Amino acid sequence: MDTLKQEAIRVFSNLPETSSLDDIMYELYVVDKVKKGREAVERGETISIEDLKREMQSW
Repeated sequence: MDTLKQEAIRVFSNLPETSSLDDIMYELYVVDKVKKGREAVERGETISIEDLKREMQSW
């Protein structure tokens, strides 16, 4: 698994030269959220599709 610095360098390397600071911050935000989501799955912190459907009905 990449270190945080390695992941940030990978994100920077894949962005166009014309990227704004907002673009960079957004990309890092998305990478962070995906990483945290994967970690939650590994810890078993998930809900079933049925539970999700019931929760969505209350929206």
